Amino acid sequence: MKKLRYYLLAVTLISTSVFAQSKGEQERKTGHTNTNKFKQLYDEFSTPNMYRAASGAPGVAYYQQRADYKMDIVLDDKNARLSGFETITYTNNSPDVLQYLWVQLDQNQRAKDSKSPLIQSRELAPVYTPEKFVSTHMKAPLERGFNIESVTGINGKPLTYMINRTMMRIELPEAMKSGETFSFSIKWWYNINNHVVEGGRSGYEYFPKDGNKAYVIAQFFPRMAVYSDVEGWQNSQFWGRDEFALPFGDYEVNITVPADHILDATGKLLNRKEVFSKTMLKRYEQAQKSYNEPVLIVTQAEAEAAEKKFSNKTKTWKFKAENVRDYAFATSRKFIWDMMAVKIGDKDVMAASMYPKEGNPLWEEWSTKAVASTLETYSRMTFDYPYHKAISVHAKRQGMEYPMICWNFGRPDEEGNYSDRTKYGMIGVIIHEVGHNYFPMIVNSDERQWTWMDEGLNTFLQYVAEQDFGKKHPKALSPQHDNFPSRRGPAHLIVPYMGGNQDYIAPIMTKGLNTYQFGNNAYGKPATALNILRETVMGPELFDYAFKVYAQRWMFKHPTPEDFFRTMEDASAFDLDWFWRGWFYTTDWVDIGIKDVKKYYVSSSPNQYIKDYVKEQGESLSDLPPLVYMVEEGSDAFNKTQMKNGTPKENSIPLKTYLMDNFSPEERKNMKNPKFFYNITFEKPGGLVMPILVEYTYADGTTKTEKYPAQIWRLNDNEVNKTIASDKELVGIKIDPNLQTADVDVSNNSWPRVVEKSQFDKFKERK
Repeated sequence: MKKLRYYLLAVTLISTSVFAQSKGEQERKTGHTNTNKFKQLYDEFSTPNMYRAASGAPGVAYYQQRADYKMDIVLDDKNARLSGFETITYTNNSPDVLQYLWVQLDQNQRAKDSKSPLIQSRELAPVYTPEKFVSTHMKAPLERGFNIESVTGINGKPLTYMINRTMMRIELPEAMKSGETFSFSIKWWYNINNHVVEGGRSGYEYFPKDGNKAYVIAQFFPRMAVYSDVEGWQNSQFWGRDEFALPFGDYEVNITVPADHILDATGKLLNRKEVFSKTMLKRYEQAQKSYNEPVLIVTQAEAEAAEKKFSNKTKTWKFKAENVRDYAFATSRKFIWDMMAVKIGDKDVMAASMYPKEGNPLWEEWSTKAVASTLETYSRMTFDYPYHKAISVHAKRQGMEYPMICWNFGRPDEEGNYSDRTKYGMIGVIIHEVGHNYFPMIVNSDERQWTWMDEGLNTFLQYVAEQDFGKKHPKALSPQHDNFPSRRGPAHLIVPYMGGNQDYIAPIMTKGLNTYQFGNNAYGKPATALNILRETVMGPELFDYAFKVYAQRWMFKHPTPEDFFRTMEDASAFDLDWFWRGWFYTTDWVDIGIKDVKKYYVSSSPNQYIKDYVKEQGESLSDLPPLVYMVEEGSDAFNKTQMKNGTPKENSIPLKTYLMDNFSPEERKNMKNPKFFYNITFEKPGGLVMPILVEYTYADGTTKTEKYPAQIWRLNDNEVNKTIASDKELVGIKIDPNLQTADVDVSNNSWPRVVEKSQFDKFKERK
């Protein structure tokens, strides 16, 4: 009998740890690699060093280079040509000696000899629009790309340079030591592309009815590449998809355009009194004090009048921008211009919009309000917006971001009518592109290598900002919508992608150029992952604190993925290696289901389990100590149990005796008295480990929710069990009732099993 007692005690104490010990011992003996999904990411992460700390913060020796620009830019509106002369002062803050510099020539991606079209695998289409057929098969390549007229030192002497497609290497006359600066000048010009016809992130749109062009100009000047402790020179070619890696610096820019153009750009306007009329100046002063409604600086009537005149004179707009990574501007005589102030921290920021009459009435109503709302949300989630303005510019089929300025789509029809899709699309893209001021314009990640670090993080915050916008501006919502109908962010929206054909899905940690479904990979999935991390895994309080620490640690610096991952853990005390591995390094999907539910009752009679064991050990049932037995509903033991009101009578005499002998009447009064016992087996057909979110429904109509942390899967990646002891009968169980985990198959999420109707049956019901 003593032997049997010791056995039962031992089973109780060690059964939960046997699996982990035996698995670890087996690996030590066989040399098998640890494939546990909770293994730390030491193999995947780079080793911390003096430049980047293990905490995710910049290291004690962190450095970054600097590039300051002085530029004189001239727009030839008649010929759609841009020319410029720029002087770059480059500062080597690295500990390395540099033999040469790399400069980006992004316009060469559009040159006649561009290799970008050659890497695209395309079959002959079965049908074309006439426009597409002509542009694909009949048109000769246009004269595009940079024309470099000179590259000279500050002394005017030519510098040796070599152009490799979208990159230019400039040979230094002398090696550049740490702490030294080098200044040089480039003279250039190029023909501006029609971005509506030719595509591209910038260019012009031509309006045939009035003969005008609206310009949104970016990637327009030779720009310094990044040199860092991670990549050395980031001189990966620009193929057209992966965006940019750029150093910070100050810009002094003079832009000469037709005298009747309205223009705004990155930076502070230095000569406002020279380029503004007295009326515009007065309206600008009013806008600086208007916090609720935009003030028109240029009205629609004034813009329509300007469309009819084509001035032969020019005007130069002068700007200065401090600590920005890029530069862009927009100009046209067609632009309406409005502004309003928004309080960010202890200062006022000007939110502004520029748009042709074709954007109204939609743009005058919502664009600038969307800008202002975005700055408020993003500043709350990260850091106070550091610049003095943020501008949204209307541009057909565009959605691009630059410091302080961005271009956005969303155009009513010719009668001024627009659908909900157009309205929500416009508001959403403005929020997204204005949000890019934070990621990557300030938290300056390498877009060329890690698209998700700006697009994914920004799309996550876009979702938060869209929901805020809907609450601030309920009039912007259609009657059928209680909240802003975000396209990305909520977990259930990514299910079709994650549950799709794995042959055409790449991990998030893939260079953007090499992904199959760029939008889902770089925008949708990382945004959803962060939303799930915030709402379901960590909770908003922990997540928001850690996310803000990351943003503030790396503002005006160059973070890597490891810096983000490490900071989120460092600032939250939340081990997330399992989450980063599954969501970012694999293409696994979420699928958690209910495999089995068994119901038990308490009994004093030995159950089959103990009978089999006693027989196996050659012992007698009479040798057993007092025990509480669990009898499964439907078993032979259950069928022999005396019933009362549909449930077994309490007949566990050993349990009653134990309670009477060891607890006072007051203690017994405060104890739970469970009558129903359940063993629930959860299975995980999907590869991703995730928390199990469960809603339990009881016979009296009440419900209880429970979240089992993801670590429940640490010892068994296939299935786990939970025991429920309740004084109420359990009648229903549902996993992920609010669709918070991106579970790709909900047919196994309910008990009793809910039979899902086929799409065909649903279609017949609609008829």
